[in-house]
Amino acid sequence: MENGYIILGLIALLFLSIYGFSYLSVAREKMNQKKQQQKELEKAQLRRQARIKNQELIDERVRKFNKRKEEIQHELMLLKKMKEKQKVS
Repeated sequence: MENGYIILGLIALLFLSIYGFSYLSVAREKMNQKKQQQKELEKAQLRRQARIKNQELIDERVRKFNKRKEEIQHELMLLKKMKEKQKVS
């Protein structure tokens, strides 16, 4: 009878160890998935920030280009006026 309890105890320990191993494996997998998801979110955030920074840089260059274009047009207009004044004189 004592051997039966020992065998049942060993079987119970075997099942508990299998359950514990499977639970730990699932828990570890969930933790790894959460870490991977966090890394993906961080990468996405970095990509968004890089896109925003690049867009700001492009916008700044466009503003400078437009400003320079207006300055050139203004200078051309002044030169035309000066040329017309010289013709009239």
